[in-house]
Amino acid sequence: MENLLYVSALIAALAFAVLVIYLALVLKATQRTLTNVADTLEGLEKQMEGITLETTALLNKTNKLAEDINDKSQRLNTVVDGVKGIGDTISDFNNSIRSLSSSVLTVSEERDDRTAQAMKWGTFFIDIWKKRKD
Repeated sequence: MENLLYVSALIAALAFAVLVIYLALVLKATQRTLTNVADTLEGLEKQMEGITLETTALLNKTNKLAEDINDKSQRLNTVVDGVKGIGDTISDFNNSIRSLSSSVLTVSEERDDRTAQAMKWGTFFIDIWKKRKD
């Protein structure tokens, strides 16, 4: 019986040794996996640093471009206001010419008989001048 007790203790010790060996192998594989994960994360961190720098540079360029566009938009507004002023001036000038033309037409219609009389007198004087010249 004592032998049986030694045999069972030996079997238990062997089982424990096998368990420890398999556990050591699993832990070793887990260590390799975690090392690979750590290396991958380091590479990802370096890539993120590069992306962060590029993003910051892009953001700065975008801000400068937005400021430039805003400045040019303000300048363009000034030009548009100037062109509008020129258009208003031309419109006022056209209205003045229309008014003058209308006034001349009205006066000429009112004084149509005087105009005819002046034409007759003008023709008469031109005829006399031509006869005298001859």
